[in-house]
Amino acid sequence: MSENILEVQHMTITLYENGTSYKMVNRISFTVCKGEIVGIVGESGCGKSMTALALQDLLKNHIKVTEGSMIFDGKDLRTISAAERRQINGSDMTMIFQEPMTSLNPLHRIGDQVGEVLLLHGHHSEAEIRERTLEALQMVELPDPEKAMRMYPHELSGGMRQRVMIAMGIIARPKLLIADEPTTALDVTTQAHVLELLKRINQQTGTAILLISHDLGVINKICSRVLVMYAGKIVEQGRTEDILKNPVHPYTKGLIASIPTRRMKGAPLASIPGRVPPVTEEKPPCPFASRCDKGTKECFTEYPARRTISGDHILWCHMP
Repeated sequence: MSENILEVQHMTITLYENGTSYKMVNRISFTVCKGEIVGIVGESGCGKSMTALALQDLLKNHIKVTEGSMIFDGKDLRTISAAERRQINGSDMTMIFQEPMTSLNPLHRIGDQVGEVLLLHGHHSEAEIRERTLEALQMVELPDPEKAMRMYPHELSGGMRQRVMIAMGIIARPKLLIADEPTTALDVTTQAHVLELLKRINQQTGTAILLISHDLGVINKICSRVLVMYAGKIVEQGRTEDILKNPVHPYTKGLIASIPTRRMKGAPLASIPGRVPPVTEEKPPCPFASRCDKGTKECFTEYPARRTISGDHILWCHMP
């Protein structure tokens, strides 16, 4: 029996626009083990959120998964029926979205929104739904959960709304929780609390977590492995400790160098020159070539082969 709860192989996501197709995510492969926390990091526009939406079958009509497989708990999400997919989404595989204020319905009470997950998945009595809802709100340490159940989203702070979103994600006791930038709109203190909460939920329930972020500091706090994405490609992956202590790909090095530290007080912040190319822009085989200070002619003519640095530490680069 596989130890992986999720196996993505050569997945390609294609955008169709004005009679032309563009690859938003290009043949990426990765796994998430049962009970593991894996991070995906990269700048905005690298394909992180698109990958998450594809896993949940939430892509817009003009965006399709056109290649590869997504095996979740032994089932290929690309070939199962719509009924099977509905049963998996929100129950076995759930998602926390970036902005809790727009993700929560302003017209419904918190208790009704959290409990709705159980109403849609399985046969639960009203008393059981209320009990499980209260339990979920207690697990995410929402102050006075009894009172919170009767409140509306606008009556809660940003951090409390994010805890409600996490409660919605865990109430069905999923096997995989996808957290898409769950701390983006939060202050530093609240961000730390939310990350600790996710880590504790993982330890207490065994739920695997796929954490998507543009912040390596966030990834470092709770993820055991990290995938570094750039322009729709995974360019480096491995144990978080290895990636942070021994980054090899020039893009990963640039991301780490741009993290402010106490030692840098008063010094100019490092940055990666250029920008992430838009999906509609033609890119060289190595999409980072035009921003790389180590780029060679080979980078513009041939995609780099996979290289193993050590153990799980892998990258795709001509000039590591």
